[in-house]
Amino acid sequence: MISLIAAGEVIDSLAAVVRELSENALDAGATRIAIHLWPELWRIRVTDNGAGMAHSDLEQAATAHSTSKIRTCDDLSQIQSLGFRGEALHSLAQLSELEICSRVAGSVGRRINYGPEGAVLASEDVAIAPGTVVTANNLFARLPNRRQVLPSVAQQLRQVQQTLQLLALCHPQVTWQVAHTDRDWFTLWPGSTAKTVLPQIVRDVTVYDLEQVSLSADDLGCAQADLELLVGLPDRCHRRRPDWVKVAINGRAVTAPILVQSLIYNFRRTLPRDRYPVCFLHLRVPAEQVDWHRNPAKSEIYLQDTEAWCDRIAMAVEKTLRLSNLADSVSTQRTQQLFKTAEASANYDSSRQQSLPSQLRAIAQVQDTYIVAEHSGGMCLIEQHIAHERVIYEQIKAHWQTVPIEPAIILSQLSPRQIEQLRQLNLELDLFGENLWAVRTVPVPLAERDDCADALLELSLGGDVDAAMVSTACRTAIRNGTPLALDTMQALLDDWQRTKNPRTCPHGRPICLTLEESSLSRYFRRHWVIGKSHGLRP
Repeated sequence: MISLIAAGEVIDSLAAVVRELSENALDAGATRIAIHLWPELWRIRVTDNGAGMAHSDLEQAATAHSTSKIRTCDDLSQIQSLGFRGEALHSLAQLSELEICSRVAGSVGRRINYGPEGAVLASEDVAIAPGTVVTANNLFARLPNRRQVLPSVAQQLRQVQQTLQLLALCHPQVTWQVAHTDRDWFTLWPGSTAKTVLPQIVRDVTVYDLEQVSLSADDLGCAQADLELLVGLPDRCHRRRPDWVKVAINGRAVTAPILVQSLIYNFRRTLPRDRYPVCFLHLRVPAEQVDWHRNPAKSEIYLQDTEAWCDRIAMAVEKTLRLSNLADSVSTQRTQQLFKTAEASANYDSSRQQSLPSQLRAIAQVQDTYIVAEHSGGMCLIEQHIAHERVIYEQIKAHWQTVPIEPAIILSQLSPRQIEQLRQLNLELDLFGENLWAVRTVPVPLAERDDCADALLELSLGGDVDAAMVSTACRTAIRNGTPLALDTMQALLDDWQRTKNPRTCPHGRPICLTLEESSLSRYFRRHWVIGKSHGLRP
């Protein structure tokens, strides 16, 4: 019963079977891994061209805690392989009819069938290529309730696909061939880096949309460490959800909320509102800095010096954006020149600091984003989000207040620097449990928002109080794509014209594009004499 309970924790889905067997293949040095799925039959087969197992190892491979990857207690703090506990094959023996064929180069292959406790039921020589073939048949037969509560076949296949995609990014030198019910499903071809693999996974992304940087131990100031960051260029590809902000450590994809938030924060000024980057971060850190003993799937970890890694991530993002000429924080002169060129061609020059038109009257909305307004001397085009952002920012700056909320918002995995940052913003928070913090006061504009927790995480990664005000104003402003009634547009224009600095949003972007009547007249040739405008000779 103890073994069955443990097996149910380690192997909880078809994707878990694929993950564990694929990681074993990678540990064996495989460069080609073939996976066959028969979900209706509850059968999975994984074939690799790795080093294979000696007969003596094969005979005890499915016994409890049998592994060749660690030998002493000290080895647990120096984990170099993906598998190390000796739980996966034993769990599969508990939950399926397990068969393994394996051959080491220069020897004869061997096929073994295992019983529930990992004991050998049958063994025979077999002719196979060097490598290993693992077949798990009749999965979860001993846990019939598990079959009933697992997601649909389509959802399970999606989980398998996502698992293999992340493994392929972590190990781009491997070829992955996947078949479903005796038909080819998909193949992921190898490359020298993840930059070759990602376009095979994310739709409408090409290698030309990606930038990759690598930081060595000398760059990072951390011995035996390196960092690889693959980024979709913000002006070419981004997502509605943070579903492709991925982090891997030492060859395995992990759930690392702090590192993910750090990535999102460092891209905040290069992406449109409510859009998220496409990026894959792979850290190689000394084995003693990672503790993998957090959950059976090894997807959640304890990482030392998280704050220092957040700083290194910021360095990598800055370097990536420099390479692609997109870093507004490091290319101020280039950005200013770009604005000047655009403004000159549109007859809008902020350097002159002329007064903006007054008594604007809203007349229409374009693409649910821009407000069209007329005035006595022409017309204006105002972007609704950043105009509202300017209004809210000046209101917040004049009256920065926090209010208590009930119930408190619970945040997890906050670093000491994040906690200090929230307290500097005059927010009240206290320890709520292990790695949990209760935030009991929030800025007024965030109090009624459904995404308040996400906003607080963003503020925890920010700078000073003014940066927090800017972030809060940006999050609470009317979003582009929101249809507005004429009276709402007019009220926004009236509020915006009363601000102290109506020309730009708090980030420095121009809010209003003005077209003078004289410019319109010249464009439509209304300055010509009447005879010429009617096609007559003057």
